Amino acid sequence: MAEPSRSPQHSQTAPEGPGRRRVLAYLLAAPTLAVGVRIGTDALDGQEAAAAVPTLPQPEELFDLGDLQNLAAAPTSGLITVQVHKDGTASFAVPRAEVGQGMTTAIAMMIAEELDLPLDKVRVELADARPELLMNQMTGGSNSMRSMYLPVRTAAAVARQRLIATAAAQWGVEASELTAADGVIRHGSTHRATYGSLAGAAASVAATAVRATAPLKSRDEFTVLGTPRNRIDALEIVTGRKKFGMDRHVPDAKPTMVRRPPTVNGTVESVHNADAVRRMPGITDVATIKHGVAVRGATFGQCIDALRALEVTWGPGTVDGESDDTVLRKLKAATLPMVVPPLLTKKIDAEFTFAFASNSPLEPDNAIADVRADRAEIWASLKVPIVAQSEIAARLGLPLKAVTVHVVEGGGSFGRHLFHDVAAEAAEISQKMGKPVKLSWSRTDNFRHGRTHPMSVSRVRATYARGNVLSYEQRHTSSQTDFGHGLGEMITSTAAKLPVAGNLTFAETIFQLSQYSPYHFGVTTQLLNEVPLKFNTGSMRNIYSPNVACARELVVDQLAAKTGKDPVAFRREFLRDKRLRAVLDKAADEGEWGASLPEGVAQGIALHAEYRGAVATLVEIDCRPETVNRKVEHGVTGPRVTKALMVVDAGFAINPRGLEAQMMGCVNDALALALTSSLHIKDGVPLEGSWDDYFYTRQWNTPPELRVVVMPSTGDKPSGAGELGVAPAFAAIACAYARATGTMPTSFPVNHGKLGFEPLPIEPSTPQSPTDGLDRAY
Repeated sequence: MAEPSRSPQHSQTAPEGPGRRRVLAYLLAAPTLAVGVRIGTDALDGQEAAAAVPTLPQPEELFDLGDLQNLAAAPTSGLITVQVHKDGTASFAVPRAEVGQGMTTAIAMMIAEELDLPLDKVRVELADARPELLMNQMTGGSNSMRSMYLPVRTAAAVARQRLIATAAAQWGVEASELTAADGVIRHGSTHRATYGSLAGAAASVAATAVRATAPLKSRDEFTVLGTPRNRIDALEIVTGRKKFGMDRHVPDAKPTMVRRPPTVNGTVESVHNADAVRRMPGITDVATIKHGVAVRGATFGQCIDALRALEVTWGPGTVDGESDDTVLRKLKAATLPMVVPPLLTKKIDAEFTFAFASNSPLEPDNAIADVRADRAEIWASLKVPIVAQSEIAARLGLPLKAVTVHVVEGGGSFGRHLFHDVAAEAAEISQKMGKPVKLSWSRTDNFRHGRTHPMSVSRVRATYARGNVLSYEQRHTSSQTDFGHGLGEMITSTAAKLPVAGNLTFAETIFQLSQYSPYHFGVTTQLLNEVPLKFNTGSMRNIYSPNVACARELVVDQLAAKTGKDPVAFRREFLRDKRLRAVLDKAADEGEWGASLPEGVAQGIALHAEYRGAVATLVEIDCRPETVNRKVEHGVTGPRVTKALMVVDAGFAINPRGLEAQMMGCVNDALALALTSSLHIKDGVPLEGSWDDYFYTRQWNTPPELRVVVMPSTGDKPSGAGELGVAPAFAAIACAYARATGTMPTSFPVNHGKLGFEPLPIEPSTPQSPTDGLDRAY
């Protein structure tokens, strides 16, 4: 097959590498052209720096969490395909989840670029659970763009090559004489063919492995990638036509809800009036399940009436005796000791507490399940659908191939959809009732029985002398984080290749592959210990990093003060990463670091590098009494961040507009974690039961001025970005608060001690009045 060219000026002498490489391409059996491609993991870039007391590279710098995911996904990367159809469109069933991060838009841009196809002719859908992908169908760790960028582009490029070769064969000309643009292939003014007219002829009747050159475009040829684009679903979103899980309809899948126990993971001992509830208007079924009593009815309103009427005796849960204070005592008792003695040096010792936090998305958890005697079909927003399929099949007693799991778009996630609790519960209910169900959790279910980010304590010791930092030790202790969603299997399968020593747990390994100190602080150690408390926990956006980085950057400010240096100058002097130095300098310049401000108003700056990306955040906070004591909803008061600047280096920015949106979301998450949002645990259950109670960032405390600066790309590949900005934004807000108040905060969020609301009833017996609070619960 003659090699086609993109255009007369296309780089025929491009070097091997991201711009031109030999790959193993697969022509898959299909009625129209379908191309898959296998690409191995990419080489890692090292970092160099020098300082008086250098710090050795840490595991995260050598091999991070994203590298782990890429390594685990590599063996099945050839099983994802770009297809070209007879109508001239291209499609791709992406084995990742779209939960608002704009991933489908970025994937469509990759395909449009390499296929030379208009963006509006590319359709990106979410793939069903595909067990043959093994560990290549997981969304998390800001890895989607890192892992999909080269495989998707290459598959699209090979598809384009195949179309050109097909046209050349039909016309009896050399492929090198053809050009392709906007979905049309031309041979001068003599011949013209659309992709759609060639798609059938270019198809393969059998799956074939062929060696092919995939001439990927160079950066200077890009017309789509790297340009700011609106989301491909933006019009559907703003016009209300966008379909999420709650909008999906399956025949006879009737509304279903669950009455839940008064404590986390409680069980049902007896239901006293099930028959009476079944006779209520619209109710079709009542069933006892693992952690509650399910009701199915004609409307959700009828289900709510039935939930209120149920009389249930509950068994104990897994953390019935636990409250904030008991958990905190256990964490402090389990903190690992420091090892560097402060001999002949000065030291800073600090301890920080981070409360439980909810990662409830805006869309309540929901799933549809249709379970029959010999098969089951599930619809839900799932980030690890393969694990969901396997565990649901086992729970139902069905073979894996009899369970179909459809991934639907979710209205947010923040780590929540790494777990398939709601899908598994819907399947259990459908099996017991023998009917399709459309299960929705209430807001109260989400906050009290959903996944939480664990409470943690971070202790830091830094020693210093004569202007140098000689050691930095951080001991992070957390309530147990559940990683039973696929990452554990990845760690097991790649254990021999990980740069970590010893028999570490899943959590400790993930900690080591995601945490590092970017400073030359001499002997540096960061260790994790977790207390096995059986809360329902999970990885909230940015996993451990927001809490770890907040503690670190507050201590860095303290070190700067102790050594008589400006916080920016101090960081610049000790940084080991040139990318961080560049974003720091840009933030200090753009944000006018050191500007004269009124008393009680201060700036804060913080840095973080992760997922092979780097961010500096500079904020300005107003802690003056008239601001802190202003009247806002439900009596919640506090400081106001008035300005926020994010400077981000995320490698090659596929869609700068999407990257800006991600950073803005990170700022809002950080505001919540630093100032307002937390769960108060009492007697085995969170007191928060609705968005009225859980004070996530609102309009009244978002910064009036929020800017994002995207740095020029430092490489040919994207780094992870979806979670990258939470940690430095959280830390910058904390540092600004310390400078404005003159006191370093040690407990987060800073208003956690102020309850500020009347908790919803935990487990009302037979509520009758709408004033009992359940109207907010349901």
